[in-house]
Amino acid sequence: MQLTDAAWTDVRDLDTDLALLPVGSTEQHGPHAPLGTDALTAEAVAAAGAEAADRDVVVGPTVPVGVAEEHRQFPGTLWVSEETFRSYVRETVQSLAYHGFDRVVVVNGHGGNVGALREVTARVSRHDDAYAVPFTWFEAVGEHATRMGHGGPLETALLRHVAPETVHEDRMEEARTGAADRWGEWVASVNLAHDSAEFSENGVVGDPSDGDAVLGEELLDVAAAALARVLDVVAERDVSRPERRT
Repeated sequence: MQLTDAAWTDVRDLDTDLALLPVGSTEQHGPHAPLGTDALTAEAVAAAGAEAADRDVVVGPTVPVGVAEEHRQFPGTLWVSEETFRSYVRETVQSLAYHGFDRVVVVNGHGGNVGALREVTARVSRHDDAYAVPFTWFEAVGEHATRMGHGGPLETALLRHVAPETVHEDRMEEARTGAADRWGEWVASVNLAHDSAEFSENGVVGDPSDGDAVLGEELLDVAAAALARVLDVVAERDVSRPERRT
């Protein structure tokens, strides 16, 4: 059930404690892809995962602004602090839990959110009346995960499958020629760059032309199946807190 499409009486009558909360970002994804890429992909994976699950699941509204200051040099990018982001996610999960949806998988579409989500879901699970875990879709696509860049083949492929009208196909060559080969500027396993503009001319990492709609369909299927497996385990897991060892 998509929470924003339901009436409150529909929600009242739903017998489940499972929820998905998509989180994304509003940030540059090169000249060819929309600022809302991370929100669009998180929404698509959450919807597909809920459909693939063999149980009722509530899908909450997408959190559209995340931890994205690393893209601040590119116009249109929005960001909040990790503290603000963690608080917003935590309080949203608490709202879901208040209505009985106290087992929550946070479906993430933005790399900059990963650290904050790991911390806040642990905090929720340790201290609140809820259990939460993060799920980042591009980490759950098997061997394809190694090709993840930024506005590169994976994100472009998924967009071409779920929202092709958002991709500027006439700018693909511009996106490809201005892209960086990898994320960051590395010396002795240390990333010296804090912002994407330090190593990418147009904000792209990887070749977006390598990601077609066929790959996008495969990515969605693989990510949705992985998310459905996570939901199954979360639904049956003993989430009581362990006693202090003595």
